[in-house]
Amino acid sequence: MTARFGQIAFVVWRESTEALLVVAILHGWLAHHAGARVATGRYFLWAGVAAGIGGAAFLAAVILSLANLFEGDREDYFQIAMAGLAALLILQMVIWMHRQGRGMRKELERDAERALTGGNWLGLFSLAALAVMREGSETVIFLYGILASGSETHRTESIAAVATGFAFAATFYWLIQVAARRFPWSVFFGVTEVFLLGLAASLLMTALDRAIGLGLISPLSEPLWDTSWLLDDTGRLGSFIAAMTGYRARPELMPILVYSLYWIAAAALLRPARQGAAEPTS
Repeated sequence: MTARFGQIAFVVWRESTEALLVVAILHGWLAHHAGARVATGRYFLWAGVAAGIGGAAFLAAVILSLANLFEGDREDYFQIAMAGLAALLILQMVIWMHRQGRGMRKELERDAERALTGGNWLGLFSLAALAVMREGSETVIFLYGILASGSETHRTESIAAVATGFAFAATFYWLIQVAARRFPWSVFFGVTEVFLLGLAASLLMTALDRAIGLGLISPLSEPLWDTSWLLDDTGRLGSFIAAMTGYRARPELMPILVYSLYWIAAAALLRPARQGAAEPTS
């Protein structure tokens, strides 16, 4: 398994699991509260899921179309921008989950109740569509950022990684449902958010490396140290760790400054939310 494979599979697994969680909350609420109208509610729920997937697919087509418009250095600039955007969006998503995720279940059920009480099935449709489209759109941008951050793209490997991520998400979701009392969702969100922050750091560092390589940004120094004797970031293990954390064996001053500022900013933005942390769902 390559580092790229691990990045793609992790993103698909995490985002798909979160989307499955949203759908399961709405589906479970309908089963217990919709009564005779449960069949109608489920129809609009799954129609919303399909629309959300379609919206994410449309975004993917738009991004690929934009990428095809650029050639040479412009393509490099676009890919650097997308990798940087993906990093910032991952950071924003983690912050949002810390601040809003704990009330996600209650908010979804409250919105579903409004739709059911008012007979507004389009409201339920929109709720499902927007939730799935949000997760799907994030996945599209994250994956493009990952693919754009590398020098080569192996389609077969990428497709296999996506399929693996989906399979892991379905299996993991089932296991968590079975062991829900012993394994709260807060653990899932807490652990995966740490890995997501590392992935965002990796994308940010890769975008910075490419910008330095193109002469857009100065490295500010020669490499300040060399730990390749301990862990080479071009080796099998080292490249995987680099892909998931942004580790560099021979960093210059600019990457060190950016990497340090990223983690300082992430810690500062997440700290207030941790004081009152609670389970996002159960």
